[in-house]
Amino acid sequence: MKKFYIIANSAKDAGLKFAKEIAGYIEKKGGSCTVAESKIRTDDEQDWCMDKETDAILKASECVLVVGGDGTLIQAARALAGYNLPFLGINFGTLGFLTEVERNNVFGAIDALFEDNYHIEDRMMLAGRIIRDGKIVEENIALNDIVFARAGTLRVVDFKIYLNGEYFNNYSADGMIVATPTGSTAYNLSAGGPIVSPAARLMILTPICPHTFNSRSIVLPECDTIEVEVCADRNGFDDERQLSFDGGNVFNLRAGDSIEIKAATENTRIIRIKKISFIEQLRNKMGNK
Repeated sequence: MKKFYIIANSAKDAGLKFAKEIAGYIEKKGGSCTVAESKIRTDDEQDWCMDKETDAILKASECVLVVGGDGTLIQAARALAGYNLPFLGINFGTLGFLTEVERNNVFGAIDALFEDNYHIEDRMMLAGRIIRDGKIVEENIALNDIVFARAGTLRVVDFKIYLNGEYFNNYSADGMIVATPTGSTAYNLSAGGPIVSPAARLMILTPICPHTFNSRSIVLPECDTIEVEVCADRNGFDDERQLSFDGGNVFNLRAGDSIEIKAATENTRIIRIKKISFIEQLRNKMGNK
């Protein structure tokens, strides 16, 4: 690899100083790169500028370097999913499940990329859409999870779950998480869901604080389709439900809305420099938690 596109979270890399150091190192080695600033807006969505020039640069690139935390990489992966480019994360965050390279090891990692000394992991993504009155009013993709949850007042929401068109169950809960294996160590884990190897291709359905004795997660194959039917609120708070994609792109829901979630056609390709097993990574990242 010699052609790079660098995305830096300016909130963590002030003035893109470190990203520019990386660019300088790449150019000294005979490579080429473009540095782009990634800004997080108040709705948690990345502020991307997809003009024709940027599109051409991305199509000519071989790799995207992401300077930031896991959140920056997730948003970049979603925004650039159509380019099928591999991502290498440089950790400026805290946990760093996806951004494996620490800043003090970044130049060694760049050397490994130039020498083709790496491997790529394919991570499945989710595709979700909201259907209202028979029309699609919102659709998006997620790398970690798609979450249906209450908003506003502290009241449970009522909803029905269908699997491949077959009725499964009614829930009264704070919401429902549909997670990928990559997202199994995020909100899903906090809600009591299982940890799944990111190499697997499946979906995890985890209720959030359900008002029931049975609060188990359900693990489903990637070929399944999950449907969430939003029921009328028993107290008339029908507008206080929402859907989010990887914690952003929040869309307000109404009673009668239907949410369809399935495996996306796009994948996220994550570059790994070190040969570290998933179990070892779990020990390193979460062994003290």
